[in-house]
Amino acid sequence: MNYNGGLLKTQLAVTNLVEINNLHFAYGERPILSDLSMKFPRNKVVAVMGGSGSGKTTILRLIGGLIAPSAGQVLLMDEAIGKPDSAVLYRQRRCMGMLFQHGALFTDLTVFENVAFPLREHTTLPESLLHDLVLLKLNAVGLRNAANLKPSEISGGMARRVALARAIALDPQLIMYDEPFAGLDPISMGVTANLIRQLNDALGLTSILVSHDVHESFAIADYVYFLSEGSIVAQGTPAQMLASEHPYVQQFVQAKPDGPVPFHYPGISLAQDLGLEARHD
Repeated sequence: MNYNGGLLKTQLAVTNLVEINNLHFAYGERPILSDLSMKFPRNKVVAVMGGSGSGKTTILRLIGGLIAPSAGQVLLMDEAIGKPDSAVLYRQRRCMGMLFQHGALFTDLTVFENVAFPLREHTTLPESLLHDLVLLKLNAVGLRNAANLKPSEISGGMARRVALARAIALDPQLIMYDEPFAGLDPISMGVTANLIRQLNDALGLTSILVSHDVHESFAIADYVYFLSEGSIVAQGTPAQMLASEHPYVQQFVQAKPDGPVPFHYPGISLAQDLGLEARHD
């Protein structure tokens, strides 16, 4: 049952739910993304990976309409993402779900009310139906019996699963995950990864997964983009990335301390900064 209201083109055979075409983005004079083009097909899990500061979360912010590109376009079902605070964007967001890096649950609300929040915000469902829907979503993540607890009364892994139940509350077509494995123990990481894959397949979703975790991401992703300094340096299936000889991919996948990604932030040398080079002149 879908309560997202849908876009006019929802029923059309659009292969890629989200497309990014020739996109540029900068914060002031500082470029973040450069000539970026990406495709996120329906019913697939696509991982966007790369080092800190490579622009991964910025991509999610652009798709969600929190910021606008400097050039290029972001399309949701062949429709450009609406401007911030516009009626178009509000409608489009009913087709999106978001799992924030640390869950971002409302601490003063129960687990039940956290999941109910988007339903209360975007629908006029009767309370009895809303109640049943929330319990179904919580049951899907294994936490129906925790409905009356507060976020402070459950573990970090459970809180992440509650946030996932909230993300699917409106039966979205797109779910974006910002570092869903951050801070979780190995068991919780495995549970969360399996839920992402199972929910994607069961609900026919498109999932965009931003993550540093190679093992869990490669286990569930259909396709992977690797970003470095705001540009795509490699892309392909997890198997192709594991076999890749690209220096950046090898450094990232094998967690090598030395490689294309430098330890020091780029700029003048320490000797220059201390004036030592001038003394040698």
